[in-house]
Amino acid sequence: MSFRVRPAGSADFQSIYEMAKLTGGGFTNLPPDRGALVEKLVRSENAFAREEDIQADDLFVFVVENDDTGQVRGTCQIFGLIGAEMPFYSYRISTLTQTSKALGRVFRAEMLTLVSDFDGSSEVGGLFLHPGERAGGLGLLLARSRYLFIKAHRKRFGDRLIAELRGVIDEGGGSPFWDAIAGRFFGMSFQGADEFNAAHGNQFIADLMPKTPIYTAMLPESARSVMGVPHPSGRAAMKMLEHEGFAYDCYIDIFDGGPTMSVATDQVRTIREARELVFAGAADDLEGMPHIVASGVLAGFSACYGRIRVAPDNSALLDRASAALLRIKAGETFFAMSR
Repeated sequence: MSFRVRPAGSADFQSIYEMAKLTGGGFTNLPPDRGALVEKLVRSENAFAREEDIQADDLFVFVVENDDTGQVRGTCQIFGLIGAEMPFYSYRISTLTQTSKALGRVFRAEMLTLVSDFDGSSEVGGLFLHPGERAGGLGLLLARSRYLFIKAHRKRFGDRLIAELRGVIDEGGGSPFWDAIAGRFFGMSFQGADEFNAAHGNQFIADLMPKTPIYTAMLPESARSVMGVPHPSGRAAMKMLEHEGFAYDCYIDIFDGGPTMSVATDQVRTIREARELVFAGAADDLEGMPHIVASGVLAGFSACYGRIRVAPDNSALLDRASAALLRIKAGETFFAMSR
């Protein structure tokens, strides 16, 4: 397989923009907005160039490309610090239990509360594969490359990692959850709010959204039924996140009600289990299941599938094709994670 993940650059703009137009809306981290995407790429290039090895308000954008053709076929992102300039808002679903002695009954009311509990965390998001490439393991390669990058640059990321999954969107591009709550306060459609958020952030939510809890019993069934439910296209992504150790803990997106998954960063399966090896050279006769392998620092980072043979001293051979994709030299370290 000649695909490798690498940091995105300005030359990738058109490819990323074309993929953004295929998302179908509600994909906040990959808006089909030229200005917003240019700003993302500039911010990402600055993040990869930053020398100070501490957590900061960084955005790292990656692409997966066919190294033989130069075609970019997917993208993903990591946010180093959320809630840095403005709070990162979520709705937390909770239950209030009340007892009436006069009626002899116990009432349990489900509520939505606007919170910023994830401020200070890091976030993985923006993963999108071209529809023509959704087979062969490229989604897994993109997803795990982010965790290997975090492992290689651990000091730049928080102690908690989150992932927001897109919620249920109807055939017209609207959101039942948005229409039932925020749409009543903002006087704009879900699509309009989503585009504004992608370009300007969600501070307008804090400015105009009611701060008091919302009783879900007052919402229509169309909204209640989609709370914490991922978009059908995101179910596979949710399973991959769960496999890595992420869990849904009753936090949902303020726009579409999609689930927010979270995990302690050091407990992410790939971060915890990936092996750090020393490259001893390339070989042609390696067998066994391919691993996801990654090497390089910051702008020099690359990840791909490859076969390895590990010696007792933790040195390892890589198959010649993957060694070429990583541009790795003898004596350099790399990470390997089984599929």
